[in-house]
Amino acid sequence: MEERIERIKKQLHAASYKLTPQREATVRVLLEREDDHLSAEDVYLLVKEKAPEIGLATVYRTLELLTELKIVDKINFGDGVSRFDLRQEGVAHFHHHLVCIECGAVDEIKEDLLGDVEQIVERDWNFKIKDHRLTFHGICHRCHDVDEKENEAE
Repeated sequence: MEERIERIKKQLHAASYKLTPQREATVRVLLEREDDHLSAEDVYLLVKEKAPEIGLATVYRTLELLTELKIVDKINFGDGVSRFDLRQEGVAHFHHHLVCIECGAVDEIKEDLLGDVEQIVERDWNFKIKDHRLTFHGICHRCHDVDEKENEAE
């Protein structure tokens, strides 16, 4: 984690920003909860445990700055809530998501599934792709397994 914080600190410095204690607390929460898709309010509540003096507006500004610098990605799963996801280092594209419409669980697909699609879009529409996001909405394996067990019991 410390190495990642140091790299983020360098990214901030390269853009003429400092890694203030408030920003560092926010980054630490994002790193600690990297598999979660936290809203700004979620991040704020977790940061507040580490730094009680921090304000919600500071967390919002920090998340927006980290988004602008492409350290985190701001995502929305169609429920009107923006969530923040640390961008994986060394990957060309944002990862994909599976959103369960029953329980709300969000699973990630790390593989880049759209290489061929990108080539077709760039070639046929003369469109230079910089990034892409793909979200599938459906029923997760956990809910699907419960439904199957309930159907078997009937």
